Amino acid sequence: MTVPASRVRRRPRTPGRLLPLLLATALLLPVAFLVVRGHRLVDADRELAARERLGVEYLRALGPVTEALVDAQTAAVAGRPVSRDALDRAVEQAAAVDTRIGGELRSTERWAGLRAKLEGLPSRSLTDPEAAFTAYGEVTDLLLALHGKVRETSGLIRDPGSDSYFLQDGVGEEMPEAMVATGRLVDLAVLAQRRPAAAQARTVGELAALRFAALQPAGDLVRDLQTVVDTSESAAIGAEVLTPLDNYQRAVEALAALSRPTGRAQDLDLTKLAGARTQAQSAIRELQPVILDELDRVLRQRLDQLDRDGLLILGAGGLAGLLLVAFGLSGWLSRRSDTPGSRRTDPGEPTDAAEAVPWEPPAQPDRRPAGAVPVLQPAGQHAGPERWRPFDAAR
Repeated sequence: MTVPASRVRRRPRTPGRLLPLLLATALLLPVAFLVVRGHRLVDADRELAARERLGVEYLRALGPVTEALVDAQTAAVAGRPVSRDALDRAVEQAAAVDTRIGGELRSTERWAGLRAKLEGLPSRSLTDPEAAFTAYGEVTDLLLALHGKVRETSGLIRDPGSDSYFLQDGVGEEMPEAMVATGRLVDLAVLAQRRPAAAQARTVGELAALRFAALQPAGDLVRDLQTVVDTSESAAIGAEVLTPLDNYQRAVEALAALSRPTGRAQDLDLTKLAGARTQAQSAIRELQPVILDELDRVLRQRLDQLDRDGLLILGAGGLAGLLLVAFGLSGWLSRRSDTPGSRRTDPGEPTDAAEAVPWEPPAQPDRRPAGAVPVLQPAGQHAGPERWRPFDAAR
């Protein structure tokens, strides 16, 4: 009979049970890193879009200041009384905007310097138109520099979108530059009528420089808006921009033709020049709110999309974390069910506890006869003659 060897008692498989939890924890770390990284990138883009909206608000406040300042310069150069009402109202509105958001855009210092220059302008027309032209020119330079500062600190100048970039470039740079240069061009044509003949050569050169300074941003503005109209998915931008854009383009072409003297600078038609300038300024007055509204709409739409992206990232990260935790717990529980004493066995199947006890042969029942035990005889000796009994041959 073969006697089975005694089984060695098995130890609990703790490392096997910990393995699913370790794997789940190891996978949770990169998932958490990706979620945090993605959420930070979304937050950074959202901050940029929100700051760009502040820049749009500031540019909206600077538009009336630019128009009122150019009109005041024209009146001062022409010798007419300068009306400060429109300029003062525009300055007050811009000051309120700067008080509210100027600290975040870091424009307060520049605005304070510009406002001091604006308030220092005389309310009456100067006796010397050349001095008025120079004084207003310095203030308009500061105003254009403030436009650039707002575009830079708000992030508009680095906008990643195609439509929004051309919109901000047109309304924040090309439009104020074209408006200021157009006003200077017409005002210089007025001054040219009063300058002596000896200064005519210098005046013609200045007119050519100002004509180029007015035409270049005007052409860039037309190209920017035409690009937006051709590529934008918004139907409103095309319908509201095309008509004033065509009017502005015709006015600029008229300015270019009328400001080019055929002989002397005194031969310029000031009435037609003033009419072309008024037409261009009126077109800009229509274009500016449309462009700003469209730019703000694009930025709001981007903010909404970034909010949805942030929720999707958090949701995906949370779902991945729950799945990994469920994986680890399921592995842990399945391992625990396989440990000694944790599962039920079939009848006859040895359990771990039974396997741990050394095997012993079963006890044999006592088969001793109830009577006296016969004495064994030595082999080969018989007590008497042997008799054959039935069935002995079969043994």
